[in-house]
This record gives sequence, C-alpha cells and structure tokens, in this order.
Amino acid sequence: MTPEQAAGVLQLRRSARADLCAYASRVPVPGSPIEDADEAARIPLIESQQAEHHRMILAEMQKCMQTRHGRLMIMAPPGSAKSTYATVVAPSWYLGKNQDRRVILASYGSDLARRHGRRTRQLLRSAESVGILQASLAADSQAADEFALTNGSEYLACGIMSGITGNRAHGIVIDDPIKGRQEADSQVIRNRVYAAYEDDLLTRLIPGGWVVIIQTRWHEDDIAGRILPDTWAGESGDIKCRDGNTWRVLCLQAECTTHSDPMRREIGAMLWPEWFDARHWAQFRTNRRTWSSLYQQIPAPADGILFRRDDMPTYERAPDSLRIICASDNAATPDAGDWTEQGAAGIAPDGSVYLLDWWRGQVGPEVWIERQIDMMVRHKPLAWFCEAGPLRRATEGRLRARMIERGVNCRLEYLPTIADKPTMAQSIIATAGMGRLWWPRAAWVPELQRQCLVFPAGQPDDGVDTLGLLGRGADSMGRARVNPYDYSKSAAQGQAY
Repeated sequence: MTPEQAAGVLQLRRSARADLCAYASRVPVPGSPIEDADEAARIPLIESQQAEHHRMILAEMQKCMQTRHGRLMIMAPPGSAKSTYATVVAPSWYLGKNQDRRVILASYGSDLARRHGRRTRQLLRSAESVGILQASLAADSQAADEFALTNGSEYLACGIMSGITGNRAHGIVIDDPIKGRQEADSQVIRNRVYAAYEDDLLTRLIPGGWVVIIQTRWHEDDIAGRILPDTWAGESGDIKCRDGNTWRVLCLQAECTTHSDPMRREIGAMLWPEWFDARHWAQFRTNRRTWSSLYQQIPAPADGILFRRDDMPTYERAPDSLRIICASDNAATPDAGDWTEQGAAGIAPDGSVYLLDWWRGQVGPEVWIERQIDMMVRHKPLAWFCEAGPLRRATEGRLRARMIERGVNCRLEYLPTIADKPTMAQSIIATAGMGRLWWPRAAWVPELQRQCLVFPAGQPDDGVDTLGLLGRGADSMGRARVNPYDYSKSAAQGQAY
C-alpha cells in the first residue's frame, strides 16, 4: 500500500468514526440470524443497500445518542430494516467510538434480545469495525446477551420484563416491546410492559442518558401511545409528550398520508419502492386493522376497525313495539381506571337494535347500583344482562336488596365470559355491520362511538363491553318475538356523560 493509499484509508476510517452513516456503509451489516443457529455460527449479511429511510434512521440515532436526555421514537413497518440499523449498527458504533459506555437493549423476550445481541457482536468482531473504532470484543466477556469491549464499554440485552436491576446505562434501546397481536390486545400485558419500562428500564438510566423506542404500532395503548399526546395522528418531528419530554418522532408509514413525513414524500408515495413492490403491500391492505397499525403506525383507523363509522345510522324517534333490555359492565371500585357503563336498548321485530339510554361513571357499587335501578324504573326492561364472575358474587345481594327496598322488579341475567372481548362483542358488531344498530342524537353518543371506532385497539372499552352484553342478551331472547311493551318516547331523555 502506497503512502497515498494509506492516507486515504485513514481518512475513510476517521470519517466513519465521526459519522454513523459512513460507518454503516463501510462495515459488514448482519442480517437476520437463523433462530436455532449455534452461538458461534456466522450470520448472513444483509441483502440490500442502504435506502433513504435507513440513512435517516442512522442520522437520527447519532443525534439522539449524542444529545443529553435524548429521546427518539422510530416507527416503521415490519421488514423495513429499522432494527438492523437502529438496534444493531448504531449501538455498535456508539460503544466502540466511546470509552466506558454502557447500553441496554430490551425487547419483548430474552430470545429476541439475544438475537440482536448476536448480530451486534458479530459486527463488532469484523475487521472493518475494529479498524474504524479501534476497539474489539474483550476476551473475557463475549456472551451474545452480555459482552464488553477493550475500551471499557459494555452491552446488555434482555427481555423487557426479565428484570435488569443492578445495571446502569448511558443509553437504552427498546426494540419491539410487544410480541404480537394477542399480547397487544391484553391490557394486563400492556400494563406490565409499561411498568417495566417506567420502573425497571428508566431507573437504570444514568442522569442525562438517552432512550430510543423502535417498534411497529400494535395498539394505541402501547408504550408509544402512552407517551405521545392524545392528539398525535401520525406526525413526525419534535413532539412534546405526556411524560414531560420532547421526543423526536420518526413515523415512517408504508404509504405516506401526512404532510409531516420525515422523508418529504408526496401523499400516496410508498416506503422503500426499490425493495417493496405494490404486490407486497397489497397482501396486507386487506386487513384494515393490520394495515392501519403495523404498516401505517396509526393503530385505530379513523373510520373504525370492527365497528365502521359508515355503519352508525341515527334516528330522531324510536319506533313503537320495541322489546326493551338493559345491560351493564360494572366496576368493582371507584377511581381504579375502570368505568361502569349501563345502557338500555330496544329490539325491533326485524332484529334491529335501537340504543335508547346510557349512563357512565368511574364509581363503585354504592353508586352504580342506584343508577342501575334508576334505569330500570325509567325503561321497565324485560331483563338486565351483566357478566358473571367474582363481581356478581360481591354485589348481587346488595343490588337485589335495593331493588326490593325501592319496589323495582326486573329479571337479572348473568352471562358467562367467553373467549376474548372481540368474540364477546361479535353479535353487536354483526348487527352494526348490517346497518341495524341505530343511534339517537344524544349527548352520550360521541364517547360511546369513539370507543367503538377504536375497538379493540383503544382504551377504555367498557362501553363496548356493555354493547356486547346487549347484543348477546338480544340473541338469548330471540330478536323477532312479539314485544309485550312499547317504547314510543324520544331517546333525548338519555343521560349525558
């Protein structure tokens, strides 16, 4: 090698050491490992070249990692290589470039975190990376989920709920905190994941440390959804969030639908057209919920998921000859996050369901029992439907005692819990889909419709649970039987929220 060539190589290395994008273009970037491969097995390299959004991800990662209290969210569709560049390449550069730095990588499970760790470790072993960073793996610490470098920097990969007490970090990368649809739809798991984020991960951060969240949006109540403001609708940029921080948000939709697109694409332009053709995207468009959440990063489409805005006809006056039923989804304690929602509906001879009255409150049994009996008095329903379970055993005696004291008679029916919430709401979803769920013009309607349109991705959903009980109750009674009661009043008497 001539002196001129050596000087050129040195200049390239200096450039790559100073700039993350340059580094990524000069090192062998590992692709996805074979899941059951041996720890020492070499991982195939990526098959594609850097695209525009990859360079943008790298630039934003560098800025965040070099900013005190840096905060960055990266949302992009599956297969867009966001993890490759943000979770593998960027931390390897940060750890090798800086002495005595520590990074924690957390994913939904330890296996996924370890796979990311294997990729990062392989990259740091490469001659290209060692030549640029002048640091290599320490001989005595080379596990895929926990390794150190010769410059004193350390890397730890773990499952987000596995517990990481005793470890401190200058930076935290959270990649795919939710495994899939089943976990995303579980409020219990979402709560646990967010608690792990707040109580375990953030408490490990050295003062001034940075945080990066990388994900596809499975649910509007995921980690990103709880941090972003309620008004967020897919925008990118610097956004003041509910946790008090200003987050840099990089929202890369499969199909651009916003004028704040970070790549400045035109509306309708697709992501990474050099790699993804129209046929690739078409197979995911058929499932509206999947397309809206995983590919567009908007978990609840504006016109609804299971309930459609187009399927919400309104009425001015309910028809005669309705059979009245009521239902409620009751909360066990006041101010505990759950709401009690009670509703009255009329079943028409053709099977249509007319919503008549509604009440909602974040209260305990001492309040909602009285409101339930009030609704019985107003509508004289054929039956009141509730969900069976521990709450029934705790409150049914008090409810029946108060009904006797107030001189109210109504049949109480307790329906068993079956499968998941969408399944329990299937009857009323089908009724709405046929255009047979009728809505009055009342003050309580907008909030209930909002719950319907984001269901099952949104919270709270207690109103939809009540609608589901009304639908199941209507089915259990037989929708087309002759009604012994008439309902000819205007629905305007329904209580407002």
